[in-house]
Amino acid sequence: MLVLGATSGIAREIALELARRGHPLCLAGRDREELERIGADIRIRTGVSTWALPFDADDCDSHQEAFDAAVSVAGAFEGVVLAFGYLGDQERAEKYWSETRAILSRNFLAAASVLHVVARYMEGRKSGWIVALSSVAGDRGRMSNYVYGSAKGGLTVFLQGLRSRLQKSDVHVLTVKPGPVDTAMTFGMPKLPLLAQPGPVAKAIVRALERRKDVLYVPGPWALVMAVLKAVPEGIFKKTKL
Repeated sequence: MLVLGATSGIAREIALELARRGHPLCLAGRDREELERIGADIRIRTGVSTWALPFDADDCDSHQEAFDAAVSVAGAFEGVVLAFGYLGDQERAEKYWSETRAILSRNFLAAASVLHVVARYMEGRKSGWIVALSSVAGDRGRMSNYVYGSAKGGLTVFLQGLRSRLQKSDVHVLTVKPGPVDTAMTFGMPKLPLLAQPGPVAKAIVRALERRKDVLYVPGPWALVMAVLKAVPEGIFKKTKL
């Protein structure tokens, strides 16, 4: 298995869950030392083989080479987890294009770039799976985070199309829409609704993968919350402070 963005809180727990099922892991990200620490911990806990490889999500031109290097080192991949992202700062994005560009680029363009690399590989093998972390924020644009939400909304639609394309090759694509999760990304933020812990979130993701679900809201109540929010007419919704 290949985990892209493996130093994120959710990715670490997903990697551990996969390792407990006996899957060797290639952990990819920018912080090589942290990746090696995570890999050593997983090896001690589960006994599976792990590799730590450099991967820069923002450098789209390097994605094919990085993926080829991962295959060369770790062998064939049955599955790929895409877990990198950037929440960013909405207020800063409203003032500075550089912040808007960083949010859109990391969450959508970088994801689309590496997913196309992975998709071509999976199509060639005619098997496998992809798990990609989108967000409930992508279900409806809100005043408080519409830059991040629009990037995740774009990723959700991208994954819908990719799922249709790859089903002909027996490749499964799972879109995960987490609500707020207690990780470094949300550290220091004001009280968040339905804040989840990464361990249970990872377990739910792996269960959904094993059941070949297409879309997973986690925790589950977010499916109902977002259904309600999406049903609110625009004329009313735009007057809220969400």
